[in-house]
Amino acid sequence: MHNRIDKQIDELVDALTDAIIVWPGGWADTLPDWIKSEIQLERLAQNMKSLRGERMTATDAEACAYLYTRSLEGGPIDSDWTQIYLYVAGKTASRGKNAQIPDDIKVDSLNNYQLGLLRDLKDWIYEHRVKVRQEKRKEKKAQAIAETKTRAPQQLKLGV
Repeated sequence: MHNRIDKQIDELVDALTDAIIVWPGGWADTLPDWIKSEIQLERLAQNMKSLRGERMTATDAEACAYLYTRSLEGGPIDSDWTQIYLYVAGKTASRGKNAQIPDDIKVDSLNNYQLGLLRDLKDWIYEHRVKVRQEKRKEKKAQAIAETKTRAPQQLKLGV
């Protein structure tokens, strides 16, 4: 029981502290604060769903952030990805006190093919997020070991 509670606490901390996965290219610093806030809220909600047995995946807000940074990279985005971007942007923006998507470009639903693309993107983002988290933990652990080895002779007054 105790191990399960520890795991749930870790997952909540991860939801708040995990990196936001964006398209490579240097546009991460342009993410609006409201998207960052929505990512945290949606991750917490996703964690609650996982407690009820649902599979973990990235959120609409995370997909929105990824596609946002992709759209800034330049070059065209095909019509399916444009529809997906407008769909997740509309859903994400409508949940908070954020700018709304104009009605003339708002997308309320996706076809099955587009839903599959979105599901695959969310799965990839989540897997990448977990991989980044694990790499950061390994780096911290290696750094802590190195610092301990460096300090050990001094702490034991053995001299260096």
